[in-house]
Amino acid sequence: MRAIILFLLISISSAVYALDVKPDFVVAADGSGNFKTVQEAIHAVPDFRNKTTVIFIKKGIYKEKLVLAASKKNVKFIGESLNETILTYDDYAQKKNTFGEEKGTSGSSSFYIYGEGFSAENITFENSSGPVGQAVAVWAGGDKLIFINCRFLGFQDTLYTYGGGNRQYYKNCYIEGTVDFIFGASTAWFESCTIFCKKAGYITAASTADTTKFGYVLNKCKIKGDAPANSFYLGRPWRPYAKVAYLNCELPGFIRPEGWNNWGKESNEKTAYYAEYKSTGKGADPKNRTNWSHQLTDNEYKDYILENVFRGWHPEAR
Repeated sequence: MRAIILFLLISISSAVYALDVKPDFVVAADGSGNFKTVQEAIHAVPDFRNKTTVIFIKKGIYKEKLVLAASKKNVKFIGESLNETILTYDDYAQKKNTFGEEKGTSGSSSFYIYGEGFSAENITFENSSGPVGQAVAVWAGGDKLIFINCRFLGFQDTLYTYGGGNRQYYKNCYIEGTVDFIFGASTAWFESCTIFCKKAGYITAASTADTTKFGYVLNKCKIKGDAPANSFYLGRPWRPYAKVAYLNCELPGFIRPEGWNNWGKESNEKTAYYAEYKSTGKGADPKNRTNWSHQLTDNEYKDYILENVFRGWHPEAR
């Protein structure tokens, strides 16, 4: 009886959610929606619209190199299925463009996001080029971006948090990669995310500006993977003044005891701010961490609340 009641409650709540979120556009590869491609739907969004434009994307593999321009504000993607709604492309840094020039890291992205207030739920973002060097899945270059229950698939440089003034919130997301697979200058909070480490490398490569107090904050995240023992660093500074904090995170045995790497420059040790608070698991080894990293005190930990990190922006209130 309880099982039947639970099933009915779930069904009712799902129905209410479906009715509550009325998409403005539907994308379906089979032609059953308003558009067959995601980029067509993006183009249809009015420029500088203040209200949220909801785009529902049905199951399918959409191989498109996508651009969400800065004029496309407050766009929300909702996928029909996390694992079966896939936005993908296969460019990579050394791939040649029309003029025979290498695309470079910045040119490799599958999806460029510039519009403020973009959000996504239940979507898989992928760079499918494989282990061929830098290959970005998402160039997250807008302010006030929110990703809920999304996957970011790739190898090196999977997620590019672009722009020093930008604030980005990732909750219950899955992010995988090898070298520097979360990188960039934005302030980004990762809440209860799964970070999956493949082969060997560095989880983060922050390039936080010297004038920005917070860079990356990983809170209650689980670091997992199939990497061998002692093969991964928590991060290295792509630029001086990089800032990364792991709070209440679960760290496996493949995290190196020293935790952090200075990218071959001792000067970075004086400017980078790398911190942990109550790490758990076999990879939690505060006694053997680099002497230029920090184990936060309870008072220092109190500074790490969303309001402080995001300078007054409350993503969970949206």
